[in-house]
Amino acid sequence: MCGTCGCADGSKATIINLQTGEHVHMDSKAQDDAPGAGAGHAHHHGHGHADHGHGHSHDHSHVEAHSHGHEHHDHAHPHAAALGTTVQLEQAILQKNDELAARNRAWFQGREILSLNLVSSPGSGKTSLLERSIVDIKDDLDIYVIEGDQQTANDAERIKASGAPSVQINTGTGCHLEADMVMQGLRQLKPKAGSIVMIENVGNLVCPALFDLGETAKVAILSVTEGEDKPIKYPHMFQASSLMILNKIDLLPHVDFDVERCFAYAKQVNPDIEILQLSARSGEGLDSWHDWLKSQSRQVSEKVFA
Repeated sequence: MCGTCGCADGSKATIINLQTGEHVHMDSKAQDDAPGAGAGHAHHHGHGHADHGHGHSHDHSHVEAHSHGHEHHDHAHPHAAALGTTVQLEQAILQKNDELAARNRAWFQGREILSLNLVSSPGSGKTSLLERSIVDIKDDLDIYVIEGDQQTANDAERIKASGAPSVQINTGTGCHLEADMVMQGLRQLKPKAGSIVMIENVGNLVCPALFDLGETAKVAILSVTEGEDKPIKYPHMFQASSLMILNKIDLLPHVDFDVERCFAYAKQVNPDIEILQLSARSGEGLDSWHDWLKSQSRQVSEKVFA
């Protein structure tokens, strides 16, 4: 988890509003207010680059030294104590994130917004799929996009050019988005009621599985240029996902990829996962993806009145 892998020691997140050009530098302290409330602890700037501070705070409590009396020796193990402190810190981070994710989820539900957390390895084609989807169905559905990357606003610029409002969240050295980042992004994005919010997470199949963003569902995107064993190599991500998209199927004649084995692995770790095959480049299979989006959007609206 991030308390041990080191990504928590990276930069503060920076949110870039592609509509206004505004840069918002987030404090490391998680925000306690809802997406539509005030700015909390964020710092607003008309321009500039990411503010490189420190993300999560660290517990620097010290382990008490050994007592070397005549009769008793305290054989405490500093490494074990440090591990216990790390686990407690990780649990606190996840608990705080889950509390904020619950607020995001209630905010989405109250506005009948379908929110999807798109997760994958780098290079799977998430952004290309979003671009194509926006162009194809923007007359039927309002789509808003939160882009997550460590640096640059390149992907958010691509989304904006496709015709959808977007904000970019730069995580610095962080390897995933968190609920408070999404909360701040929503303040900038201001999605309409009844719309779809696509959250393109940082390319990573590990940590994003642990951090709930308040989304309606996770969508795992896998390309045929990757190994078909990704679902069993990274089972937690595919267990957490409602849908798996196999992208770049136009390249199947040119790569060594066993489609049936990939699907079997996905069902092995998550028997309930839905699976779609498509190519964002050629357009093959996109109708099924668009139909899925429309169906999920209707279900969100129907649950509000159920």
